[in-house]
Formats: sequence, C-alpha cells, structure tokens
Amino acid sequence: MARHNPPPSPGTVDGGPEPTRIPHRVIRPRSGLTLLDLRELWDTRELLYRMGRRDVTLRYRQTALGITWVVLQPLLAAGIFTVVFSRVAKLPSDGVPYFVFAVAGMVVWNALSSTVSRASTSITSNATIVTRVFFPRILLPLSVTMAALVDAAVGWVLTVALLLAFDLSVPWSMCTFPLWLAATLVLAQGLGTAAAALAVRYRDVQYIVPVLLTFLLYASPVAYSLGAIPNTHHLRLLYSLNPLTGLLQGARWALLPHQRLDLGLSAYSVGCALVAFAIGTVIFERSERGFSDVI
Repeated sequence: MARHNPPPSPGTVDGGPEPTRIPHRVIRPRSGLTLLDLRELWDTRELLYRMGRRDVTLRYRQTALGITWVVLQPLLAAGIFTVVFSRVAKLPSDGVPYFVFAVAGMVVWNALSSTVSRASTSITSNATIVTRVFFPRILLPLSVTMAALVDAAVGWVLTVALLLAFDLSVPWSMCTFPLWLAATLVLAQGLGTAAAALAVRYRDVQYIVPVLLTFLLYASPVAYSLGAIPNTHHLRLLYSLNPLTGLLQGARWALLPHQRLDLGLSAYSVGCALVAFAIGTVIFERSERGFSDVI
C-alpha cells in the first residue's frame, strides 16, 4: 500500500524547520558632500549623553581640589591679566572693574579653548573603541561640549556674583548669554572636529593646536577690549576679522553693564562660526571611513 507524505506545515520549508531570522543592519559608506546625520544622532543621543557625562566625571577625578578648579581657573587667569594689562599696560576696561571684565572674557575663552583642545584628541585617545565598535564617530568630539557647558554655567554664576560684589547692576541682556555661548561652541566644534579628523593621520596636530590656541588667546580681545586696539594701519579691522572678536564682544554685552554691541560684527562672527562648523563636519565625515585603517 502506497504511503502519502503529508503536505508541509505552515512555517516550514519542505517540511523542515524554518531558519531563524537574525535582525541585522546594513552599514553603507556615505557618498558626496554630507553634513551631520541628524536622525542617526537622535537615535544615539543616549550614548552621546553618557560620553559627555563620563568626560565631566573624569575631568577632575584625581585632582585635590576637584570641581573647584572650574571657579579657580578663570579667577587666576583674570588676576594675572589684571596685573599685566590693567596695572602695567593701563588698558581700559569699558567702564567696569578690570577684574570683572577679564573674568567675563575668560568664561567665553575657556569654553572655546577646552572644546577645541579636547575635541582635537577625542579620536586618537579613544582608538580602542574606534577600531572595535561601530558608532557615529562624530559623537566623540561632540561629547566634550558637555564639560564646556558645565564650566560656562559656573562662570555665568561667578560673573553675576562678581557684579553684585562690586556693586554693579546685572543687565537685562544677561538672558541672551546662552545664545553667545552656543555660537562660540559651534565655532569651537568646527575647529575641534576638523582637528580631530586630521590628528588621526597627522599626529603633529596634537602639538600644533596648543600653540595656535595660545596665539589666538592674545590675538583676540579676551583680556582687553576692541577699543584698546589702535585704529592705525587698519589694525582694528584685522582684529575684527577674527570671528572670536564679535563673539567676545557680544558675550560681554550680555554679561556686563555699559557695553556696546556691534550688530554687524556679531552677525559676521556668527556666520563664520556656522561656516567653520560646516567645513569641520565635512572634513570629519570624509575622513571617518579611514579612521580604523590608520589610527
């Protein structure tokens, strides 16, 4: 008597068990001129937060004074600038005590300097995870911004305390300071992200960046006002071409009383910050696919 095999049951292939489907994600290199993938950044926002929190936690972990350095750094620098530029060079401070004037400048400068310097080494200092784990590499330079925000917030409170201590009025423009800080961090991210990408292939960058930051410190009105620059041989115009000049002037207008705001110079500086961020991001995105090969 002939035997009839039953038909395959649903969910099987030729009567056998259906192979297990493993979830997977196809990673393809980007092509063309691309900026940030905002959807990818949003999907990995938790990783960005954890990287930033780790950076803040480790920054002062093995120091004797800990987070107190956030307050001491601008105070010590402002004290030195007060002796050199106010007592010795006799430079003006636009109607406010020179110490307060210098602290306001250092709040902005520290945000830019720390972001650029830490972002420039963010890839090379995390070579192990860059070569072994897939994640958007742009998160590494972006994550250092959280520490800069913490420092700037403390500096903001410190400036208000100094205004009250010197019996000065707190200007209404104080509420616009986050906007000037954001523009400064955009500029810093553009510079730091480009430096991070270049540092993977050219390790000379880690030595060049500190030198350039020192030059930029004295080439920018951090410890002096733009009005202190003599308007001869177009020297003041050359200083105005520095994008940080307009951002510093805008931040001081926001933080201190009796300050003037040049809208044209501020608009120029904000535009330069956006262009620097776009260029830095393009350089990083075009170099990212080769990080694992040369790091």
